[in-house]
Amino acid sequence: MKLVRPAFDVADSIDAMLGYWNRELRCCYANAAYKTWFGRSPDTMLGMPMQQLLGPLFALNLPHIQGALHGQKQYFERAIPLPDGTVRHSLASYFPDISDGTLRGFSVHVADVTGLKLHERELDEARARAERAATHDFLTGLPNRVNLLSRIEAAMASAIEDGTLAAVVTMDLDNFKAVNDTYGHLIGDMVLQQLADRMKSSLRGRDRIKRLGGDEFVLIVPNVTSRIELTQMLRRLQREVSQPCFVKGAFITLGITCGVSLFPVNGVTPELLLSRSDEALYFAKKAGRGKIVFATL
Repeated sequence: MKLVRPAFDVADSIDAMLGYWNRELRCCYANAAYKTWFGRSPDTMLGMPMQQLLGPLFALNLPHIQGALHGQKQYFERAIPLPDGTVRHSLASYFPDISDGTLRGFSVHVADVTGLKLHERELDEARARAERAATHDFLTGLPNRVNLLSRIEAAMASAIEDGTLAAVVTMDLDNFKAVNDTYGHLIGDMVLQQLADRMKSSLRGRDRIKRLGGDEFVLIVPNVTSRIELTQMLRRLQREVSQPCFVKGAFITLGITCGVSLFPVNGVTPELLLSRSDEALYFAKKAGRGKIVFATL
């Protein structure tokens, strides 16, 4: 015949807290896990008010305690500080004990879900890293062409709402190929990183710049009030880019050439605005480095 361990002995071997509290919120039973979680042995807990055990947690748990006292099962998560200073993430369950229509108290089950929480956090961080890798250029950290059209659409919508213009600016770095040919691609990548940081810092918070690949970038500028305002902004950007980069003992100076299309003057779709800014960039490069050319009507 198999021997069965006493129920209380089995309960004390479980890491989860098991307890019972009467209607006056005094402890009638607690297993050994309370010693680990709260530093209280089961013997010292008998008759102890729940508020005395929980301390500051009592006020947080009170809505669930009241729910249990009204005969409603309760399930909730809570972070519980341990006596050693660490924190356990818990999943608590309160089960009302009702006999002949009278609530006598409620039993408590509190399981440690710290490992699960850590796993969830790791998954969230991995998901965020994967999303960033999919939507951002690995070299410069700038957003890439993913969501480019939706960003332009958002700028167009903002322009309609404010009665302003929206600009799509296609940009190429001047003589970047010569940097790669002379110094190598590693140095070229470092120059791109420096210039990307400068471009980001020179823009307004609502402007968006994306790297399409190589030395090609697209700038999306919402709420443009005039060509003069936009030209002044692009000149500031050009001045930032034209400052020398110091990389591996070498001073490298580049410029930037811009082709601009405006909504709604040059198009009313993101695709058309991109096409018109590409055309403007083509004519800007033919006119000479460092030029800013607006698309024609």
